[in-house]
Amino acid sequence: MTRYAMAIDRERCIGCQACLVACKTENEVPLGRFRLRLREMVIGTFPNLRGEFRLEQCFHCENAPCVPVCPTGATYKTKDGIVLVDPSRCIGCKACVTACPYNMRFVHTDGYVDKCTFCEHRVAAGEAPACVETCPSGARFFGDLDTPTSAVRQALSSTHRVDVLKPETGAKPKLFYLNSGFINTDSEEGPVTVISELAKEGH
Repeated sequence: MTRYAMAIDRERCIGCQACLVACKTENEVPLGRFRLRLREMVIGTFPNLRGEFRLEQCFHCENAPCVPVCPTGATYKTKDGIVLVDPSRCIGCKACVTACPYNMRFVHTDGYVDKCTFCEHRVAAGEAPACVETCPSGARFFGDLDTPTSAVRQALSSTHRVDVLKPETGAKPKLFYLNSGFINTDSEEGPVTVISELAKEGH
């Protein structure tokens, strides 16, 4: 069984936002909306500061809480584990937006809920998601969790630290962070410098 997932290596990410641009271009995301976001996290007291970039998007959870709350079945999970939204069935009720523990959904200008799809159309054609292909530092890895030779499995097995965001939700996200210093720490409650509009309150 195929279970697509993604991993992002914090030590390789340079915060260039090429992935955000690639995603927006590939998927024709409307102005003012983003499927990906980049947070700049800094802790400490000057001059002893530490920081890192954290990229966030739909986590394509194993136990996706957005799926069962959808009243029309517009939000669903494919046999490959990718969580998608069928625009033709979405009524814009925002039940899935509320259910997402990561605040990674938004209402498209055409009235339906939108989010990252792991570039499912590219994956179906045997290509990598646009964000993975574009990353200049090779910080992103994508593939099947059940295939030992896949890029994501190789990345997960060769790193010294693997984290997921908010594991306490039970959602079992399939976006993994490698070598991160601040995932699920007290700094989660601290100030965050917002890079993209989607990370602002109310989006």
